[in-house]
Amino acid sequence: MSKTNGQADIRTDEQPKENLEHELPPADSGDGYAEKGTAQGQSQDAALPKETELQRLRSECDGLLDRLARLQAEFDNYRKRAAKENADFRDYAVADTARSLLPVIDNLSLALNNSGNAEEFKRGVELIHKQLQDLLQKLNVQRVPSKGEPFDPRLHEAIEMVESNEVPDNHVLEELAAGYRIKDRLLRPAMVRVAKNHKP
Repeated sequence: MSKTNGQADIRTDEQPKENLEHELPPADSGDGYAEKGTAQGQSQDAALPKETELQRLRSECDGLLDRLARLQAEFDNYRKRAAKENADFRDYAVADTARSLLPVIDNLSLALNNSGNAEEFKRGVELIHKQLQDLLQKLNVQRVPSKGEPFDPRLHEAIEMVESNEVPDNHVLEELAAGYRIKDRLLRPAMVRVAKNHKP
């Protein structure tokens, strides 16, 4: 203790609070473990979303692979079914036509049985011819026009060139066998004789 100007100046070992605060190092709160734990927690939190995203992608990939396998199996079944249907169609496509021909065969047999009577036989053959023409018409099979028509190599097959003035030059003089087409497709060209006009 010391006196100054008659007043006691009491000094203690305590320093002002503000000076103590400046001199003391900042509190560590657990000797640095808190900061380390926070960093580890943040890295674990960051790892969790990545792991969850990876699981989600794996699950989505497995679902897509499963769907692909099912679609492939369905397509394989469809291909087998379509091949069988096509085979059946090829085997039975002529069934309707064959059924339509049966009455014609019946009439042909009847005409042959009555071949002793020439008039009856002729009528029977004419009936059969008409039945066949009607059948072709139902099947959209049309006869190719030939006689008197200009020669068309797409529709006619020239068997012979004949000098004649009965029809214009390079026109069909005579049809030897009829040609037929179904819609725009030619089934068979007409076999014809073509006129070649004689020049004086």
